[in-house]
Amino acid sequence: MKSIKIIDVKNKKVFVRVDFNLDLDKDGNILSDFRVRAVIPTIQFLLEAGADKIIIASHLGKPNGKEEKLSLKSIAGYLGGLLEKNILFLDDCIGEKTKQEINSSSTGSIILLENLRFYEGEEKNDEEFSRQLADLADVYVNDAFGVCHRSSASVVAITKFLPSYAGLLLEKEIENLKKVKNDFIKPLVLIFGGAKISTKLPLIKKFSEKADNILLGGGLANTVLKSRGGEIGKSLFEPELLLEAGGLSENIIMPTDFLVGNSLEDTQARIVDIGRVANNDLILDIGPNSLNNFINIIQSAKTIIWNGPLGYFENSIFAKGTDGIIKAMSESQAFSVVGGGETLLALEKTKAFDKMGFVSTGGGAMLSYLSDEEMPGLKFLNQ
Repeated sequence: MKSIKIIDVKNKKVFVRVDFNLDLDKDGNILSDFRVRAVIPTIQFLLEAGADKIIIASHLGKPNGKEEKLSLKSIAGYLGGLLEKNILFLDDCIGEKTKQEINSSSTGSIILLENLRFYEGEEKNDEEFSRQLADLADVYVNDAFGVCHRSSASVVAITKFLPSYAGLLLEKEIENLKKVKNDFIKPLVLIFGGAKISTKLPLIKKFSEKADNILLGGGLANTVLKSRGGEIGKSLFEPELLLEAGGLSENIIMPTDFLVGNSLEDTQARIVDIGRVANNDLILDIGPNSLNNFINIIQSAKTIIWNGPLGYFENSIFAKGTDGIIKAMSESQAFSVVGGGETLLALEKTKAFDKMGFVSTGGGAMLSYLSDEEMPGLKFLNQ
């Protein structure tokens, strides 16, 4: 992989694609700044290497045209606070005005462009849109592992127009994911939660023979339980995947009890054994016996991959399973890789980032890479 470590960026304008697709509350406040903090080393490296301008670009959310609530303007101020530098925010990401503002900025400036997805060309991998992005800079740096599984203009097409390299974060992501993909030490334990099994199925299948145990919780466990004829009440599941979920391997470890409620806002939970879930129950967390079993398995592991919370952790009543897994992993001697947007929020809530082995900025990208699926954003960096 071509790294920024091998090039001379002195006096050059560098376009850095990052992943600032952050979770925000209803008032626009950042719920987790992990993805912002993760790219700081690359920005500092480029500054110290004498880059003329550092042009940072990202998407945020899934806007329908230009939506003020999904502007990156507030993130510019936050990034500036972390770097202790003024960030020049531009209210567009292409065009002659944007180019002139970049060129007229002082040497060493850090510039944040407006949300790339305000333009349809970004997600369509449009060459004309990517050419206009490339026209702003001399060098392209991809430091956005979280979107490397997508064919976006700022990730793929732009590499046709600029010399392209991997940032320090992207290199770190690949280095650590390779450890659990190819060079892991057994026992290997995978932990999967979250709402959907569809995104995790390829990885579950790929590692079904490699992993010693695959622990399931969250909505995806509901789908597997339902596929096996179990009662899940009115809990979340994916009906279109029941047949496929029913054929998973024997090393899948399911919860044996659950915390259930009547709504997501319940202030108390009931413990229900598997097979005793009522028609009106909502399964919202794994139960205490399941948690103890999962912890025992984690304690014996040498390598752990975790993606997705095990319950509705947004309500503290149903966060016991997820918090228990975090505590067990923080005390484990195993090498761990953790990823996924909701997982990052759970780590933020418990202040446990520094207690994990490696925390990936990617969710879907992490699953795709480990599953050997196509990673368009990495293809041109490996040539």
